[in-house]
Amino acid sequence: MQAWTAMAIAAMGLSLLLACAHPFGDAHLRESSTQQPSLMEGAPVPRSVRALLIQKCADCHSDETRSPLYAKFAPVSWLVERDVMEGRRHMDLSHWASMTADQQEQMVSKIVGETRMRSMPPLQYRIIHWSACITGSDVEMLTAWARGQSDRGAEGTVATNDPPAGIGDAVHGKLVFEKRCTGCHSLTQNREGPKLGGVYGRVSGTVDGFAYSDALKKAKMTWDEKTLNKWLADPDALVPDNNMEFHVAKAEERRDVIAYLKQPPLH
Repeated sequence: MQAWTAMAIAAMGLSLLLACAHPFGDAHLRESSTQQPSLMEGAPVPRSVRALLIQKCADCHSDETRSPLYAKFAPVSWLVERDVMEGRRHMDLSHWASMTADQQEQMVSKIVGETRMRSMPPLQYRIIHWSACITGSDVEMLTAWARGQSDRGAEGTVATNDPPAGIGDAVHGKLVFEKRCTGCHSLTQNREGPKLGGVYGRVSGTVDGFAYSDALKKAKMTWDEKTLNKWLADPDALVPDNNMEFHVAKAEERRDVIAYLKQPPLH
């Protein structure tokens, strides 16, 4: 019995020693606190939304990770650090205050899209942390927050589905696209959203390799001025139960973005 105890103590010591190595990067798990994070404190974020983000997102998507005891021992610590470092790389809510309004809007859109698809939090995290599972009411809360975030950047503007008058300015549309859309989209590769090069004239839900919502795959509509304008104005009104929560309230910006997307795709 004493021999087994000595071996267990030695194994635990070795595990703690190996945890000092950081093959995937140092997430500072040893320094993490069990206290409630101060994440987004003082920001104009609804209290209920902030509480949800702290409970279900902050441990991997902020610098205020609350590390459980098992994460202090290798090789588990390595796997936890890998997930935390990857999570922070994709989205770090600790930097919220330093983001521009457009960057914040992009992040909110990304959060809603991932939670709508139930791809976040990841399965391996939910298996251990049952309380992190996203519910339908969570998605509704985040969606309402995203709506308010998007509309805040268009104060004094009444969002409508009406197509804007005039000829679109593709140069300005590129600036709007790069400023407001590239958090989730690229012209040439799939990200959180499908690649948009050549989207004009394409049938919805047909980009290879992208996991569309069932609603968008079944819509089978062609993207043109009319459908793109309605989509950018209110995705849910055009295709209910899709995974995108981002809209452009200003008609002129929608017109110019559409003019930019009409250009031939890059090769």
